[in-house]
Amino acid sequence: MQARGDSGTDEGASSIAAALQIVGDRWTILILRDAFRGIRRFDELRRDLDIPRAVLADRLRRLVEHGVLVKRQYQERPARYEYRLTRMGLELSPILVALMQWGDRWLTDHGPPTLLVHEPCGSEIDLGLHCWTCGEDFEPTEITSRPGPGAERGSTERAAPHPPARPAAS
Repeated sequence: MQARGDSGTDEGASSIAAALQIVGDRWTILILRDAFRGIRRFDELRRDLDIPRAVLADRLRRLVEHGVLVKRQYQERPARYEYRLTRMGLELSPILVALMQWGDRWLTDHGPPTLLVHEPCGSEIDLGLHCWTCGEDFEPTEITSRPGPGAERGSTERAAPHPPARPAAS
């Protein structure tokens, strides 16, 4: 997406770059996918992803450090932990759904390998763009940008460290 503003610059690039510093590699995205599927324990993640232990430990540490996951002890002897999505982590859902639907549309020959459904009614979901003000659905080509309140600072860096996000309700 090319964000267009009056200045002709890509004002959203620094927020995108900052987000990619946290979630922008293959293993991190797959760990998040598994977290949304309810896989929370280190050994289960390692087994499901066939990921090297050191890589998994590093990605989990980073996600906890940035407040995307919270680490909770579920066993004392030996100490064992699980990783749960925080509110910040849950808000990554549309990104993962968009990646999945893009892959389903452009990278599969026989249809989607997995369907996502709205659990209460059982209907298949489709991610789209919707304006809550005018009530219209719209296309990506109808998006423009303008400077926001963070533009005065010139970057997405925060004045003080951002506290970890609170755990989501379980």
